[in-house]
Amino acid sequence: MRNVNYKLSFLIVLIVSLVSSGLLFAGQSPKQDSATKQPAAATSDNAKTEAATAAVNQMIDKIIAKENALGQAMRNMHPLVETYVQSLDKDDELAFHPTGDRYFLGKLDFNPEAITQRSLLNGQSLPMSFLSRLKQVYSVKYLPEGFEQMLVVGGGFERNNYAFEYVRREFLGTVRTLVFDVQPKKDDSGTFKGRIWVEDQDYNIVRFNGTYGPSSWTKMYFHFDSWREFVGMGQWLPAYVYTEESDMKYLVGRRHLRFKGQTRLWGYNVGKSTAQDELTALIVESDQVKDNVDESQGMSPVHALRAWERQAEDNVIQRLEKAAVLAPDGEVNKVLETVINNLEVTNNLDITPEVRARVLLTSPLESFTIGHTIVLSKGLIDVLPDEASLAMVLAHELAHISLGHRLDTKYAFNDRMLFEDPEAFQRVYLKRDSKEEADADTKAAEFLKNSPYKDKLANAGLFLKAVDQRAQVLNHLLLPHIGNAMVKGNQMQRMADLKQGAPELEMKKVDQISALPLGGRVRVDPWSAKAEMLKAKPVALLSAREKMPFEVTPVYLYLTRQTNNAPQTASTEQQQQQQPAAAAPQAAGVKQ
Repeated sequence: MRNVNYKLSFLIVLIVSLVSSGLLFAGQSPKQDSATKQPAAATSDNAKTEAATAAVNQMIDKIIAKENALGQAMRNMHPLVETYVQSLDKDDELAFHPTGDRYFLGKLDFNPEAITQRSLLNGQSLPMSFLSRLKQVYSVKYLPEGFEQMLVVGGGFERNNYAFEYVRREFLGTVRTLVFDVQPKKDDSGTFKGRIWVEDQDYNIVRFNGTYGPSSWTKMYFHFDSWREFVGMGQWLPAYVYTEESDMKYLVGRRHLRFKGQTRLWGYNVGKSTAQDELTALIVESDQVKDNVDESQGMSPVHALRAWERQAEDNVIQRLEKAAVLAPDGEVNKVLETVINNLEVTNNLDITPEVRARVLLTSPLESFTIGHTIVLSKGLIDVLPDEASLAMVLAHELAHISLGHRLDTKYAFNDRMLFEDPEAFQRVYLKRDSKEEADADTKAAEFLKNSPYKDKLANAGLFLKAVDQRAQVLNHLLLPHIGNAMVKGNQMQRMADLKQGAPELEMKKVDQISALPLGGRVRVDPWSAKAEMLKAKPVALLSAREKMPFEVTPVYLYLTRQTNNAPQTASTEQQQQQQPAAAAPQAAGVKQ
């Protein structure tokens, strides 16, 4: 028997809006006496109830079919998936503060039987002391595949395994959703328990919130809030997962796990070649068309050198963009280039070829140059508190370019770009030596003294002090993928002289904003990997706990169906057994 629970209010809505045929049973002849009318009314009510129940059952069948089809469709999609976790401890003034972090980045291979990722971080790790290794024995080991299981409901998501109870209608952004509470009929390992939000056109789950479980001595399941975004063609794909535990006990209750984390996905459609489509659309031009290059300049050795260097630069950019770690040219680049132009104009710089900007789509804080292209990570752009702080970072990279610190032209040979996406950070080397870094700091200081930002550099120095304050506990956030590390020995090395002119760092002072939370400035389109500036309005802070410098924050998306993306869809059913998001400590019998 189909087990579906629903509230009386929902039945009334369905009766009125979905089951118009039930009204036929109420159309009695006015010649009938009252004795005849009473059983007819009862018959009508029963018919309406049965019709409403059937409508609910059909709706739930569609929800289940859509969810299972999504899991199957994702077999052929390999987006990048990034998980960043911050461990927390209690703080009387700030509620919680970070005490450590973990980071995972890979290319997703979604298989309903075993979700895995091909890591982009091979060979990239932090040195670990003997004491740190000893502590790890009694700590929780986070499993990236466990966080990725939170992308789909899974757990044998079928009608005979779960009970559904309608809650209400609710708008998430501009998308109207139906909200259901979902519980497993049997409390088996890896089953979902929580709430789902279903868009009311095609019955796709666009958000689900709860946990898998139950946890055991060897497996720990976390609470999470999983969101999807519309990418076109009626398809909603996983985009964000927020995870949090404020007081999870382990080691027989002797330890408490407190953390918050965020998983992001992007680049579902990046790297798929469109060259064949472009070939079929070639336009043959007239023989009368001539190149506008000045032949006298085209043969210049200087122009040839610059063209060769630009080719190396473009090769690296295009390859990183194809791997979905670098955003395509877009609006965020224009914001960065405006600040770069301010620095160039006020310092009378005439740099050829022109200086460009791009966004690295990962969270760790870093900046570097690829030839004449300045690259800032999404995470760094997010946390910079103001334009003067942004100018400080850009001035350092602009100084590298003006001083002639060039890209190795070995990348002009295209065979060096023929590697697998997960090898991107190992095959492209862009670090500078210590002398080049010091020279760039000196030149950048000169640029800033002549710039429109010269009277606002105290804020930039305050940002550097904030990095110092968190450097010891947020190691992975400050570990770069490609560029130079900004921190050495838990102290900010880059542009460190600016700290001398900065005010005292006061974390408990509400109106002193030294750094912003992660995710506050840049949005990444999950389908195309385009970077866009968020349009959120500024909010007055009520307490110091809302400052959250460098911290992971909850996700609450403004959903919409407006998009230019056009993905291919698939429709087959699948079942999935969930994996835990963490393994219990080694002391509890789990191999580390």
